[in-house]
Amino acid sequence: MASRRRNESIRYEPDERCPPLVAVGVGAQGVLLVLAPIVLVVAVSALASGQDERYLTWAVFAALVVSGLVTILQAARLGRVGLGHVLVTGVTPNFIAVSVIALAEGGPATLASLIVLSSFFFLAVGAWLPLLRQIITPAVSGTVLMLIAVLLLHISFDRLQEVPANSPAFAGPLVAAVTLSVTVALALRGPPLWRIWSPLIGIGAGCAAAAAFELYDLKLLGRAAWIGIPELGFPGLDLTPTPGVLALLPMFLVVTLVQAIKAIGDGVVVQQVGRRRPRATDFRLIQGTLYAGGLGMLLSGIAGTPPTTAYSSSSVSLISLTGVAARRVGYAIGAILLVLAVFPKLGGLLLTIPKPVMGAFLLLAIGMLFVEGLRTVARGGLDAQTALVVGLGFAIGVGFEQYDVFDGIVGPPWSLLLGNGITAGAATAIGLTAFLNLTKPKRQRLVARLEISDLPRIDAFLQAVAVSMKWSDTSTERLRSAGEETVSSLLRPKNEESTTRASRLLLSASPEGRSVELEFVAATDEENLADQLAYLAEQDQLPNEEELSFRLLRHYASSVRHQKYHGLDIVTVTVDESP
Repeated sequence: MASRRRNESIRYEPDERCPPLVAVGVGAQGVLLVLAPIVLVVAVSALASGQDERYLTWAVFAALVVSGLVTILQAARLGRVGLGHVLVTGVTPNFIAVSVIALAEGGPATLASLIVLSSFFFLAVGAWLPLLRQIITPAVSGTVLMLIAVLLLHISFDRLQEVPANSPAFAGPLVAAVTLSVTVALALRGPPLWRIWSPLIGIGAGCAAAAAFELYDLKLLGRAAWIGIPELGFPGLDLTPTPGVLALLPMFLVVTLVQAIKAIGDGVVVQQVGRRRPRATDFRLIQGTLYAGGLGMLLSGIAGTPPTTAYSSSSVSLISLTGVAARRVGYAIGAILLVLAVFPKLGGLLLTIPKPVMGAFLLLAIGMLFVEGLRTVARGGLDAQTALVVGLGFAIGVGFEQYDVFDGIVGPPWSLLLGNGITAGAATAIGLTAFLNLTKPKRQRLVARLEISDLPRIDAFLQAVAVSMKWSDTSTERLRSAGEETVSSLLRPKNEESTTRASRLLLSASPEGRSVELEFVAATDEENLADQLAYLAEQDQLPNEEELSFRLLRHYASSVRHQKYHGLDIVTVTVDESP
């Protein structure tokens, strides 16, 4: 449950109107944070696969346009699409490895086709989010994030060696070392205001060192126009289900799934930091984040550029630095990115950054990506079973990537699929997670109506659960009370605004040692229970009648977790056996 301490540093919340000049000023700072990463990720993907200058220039233009549009969409929240918060969008490094493979195998048309197909899967994840929560666990998504980081290492180190033939052999590694040293020193020991800019300052230092070794190639900058739309360097889509596309598609779907899981975390973090009084996560907004991200991926595929993602760390840093979380900042960032897209000279300037500097920047991103994988696993808890799932999935993924296990067994393109580390590691982690779910003690289930009149049925069901666990009368009464108060909490107050009620309630009970986990699945528009419970924790006086059930639920249950989706509420209540 989120902390309830007020964050007085927030000057403007998402729904508050900040002055236009403030929005533009903060938006410009946000663009400075993400502009270089957007261009560099596209450049690394294109250059590592041997694409020509025409495609590279077009891909940078398209990436800036799509990033601007999706940033505006996330802030606007149109219907069910978007988060309604400042969530800066840029090109994701998570797809570099698979994008390089797709570009090398079939060119931009193959990459675009795979991204378009993956975007529909991304959108489906938003709709299926409540159903996937048991399989796509933090252990699975964290394992895949760590595998992506490992698979990107060779791309990063290859860039360190790409220097002109007449340059010293040590020039590339030395330039990369300067870039990393300055960035890390500022990030670890620099003044707080400088830490947020440490990657840009590090890139600048690396470029200065590269200039001393004459590693710059300014031809692209000279050919770039000052203003205009680049010549179309994208050949179009090719959705023909060729063996190559079919072999690569599972890799893209796995990374897409992890990208969707990351988007969930992005939405959760931004919801927490953008308000003076943090609220419990509203998963309806998380679904909106996924829908906007899926549309962004679709636009990226149509345009033929690597897909976009939310830059949550940049968004959080921007809000923390300025105290401005108003939606207008998101509009300003998106608009500035759209304007910058029609200035090819700026993109050309960033594309002249020497490849060793790009490699060092990518190495930093890889390290943070690996740590994000570790954090994702840790958030879900790391018991002995989870450790085995993560350890075996990671080991198999790295092993399959390092050794061609299927050499001589199957030929291309299927060897590309079966021997890919991301696919193998993800399949292992998902398979083990599914096995754990299937072999859990069988859940006891009850289908009822979300009505007071069905409380006797629910009570009888809970008594039967307690009997099956051989609980004492005291523990049984505690379980029954927790169930009754949860149902009461889910029910709408009977007033004029209550026009609809959930027609069904699915209640399941799962024994967990000396505890039982109750899961209530219902459909209601009531306020988030986690917010209600936390609000009551701050009150000194007795609550009114409508608040009573929330206080009682907090008393009977050892933990309460509430996830709200469009048309669906999932409340998980854990009740411990009385001593």
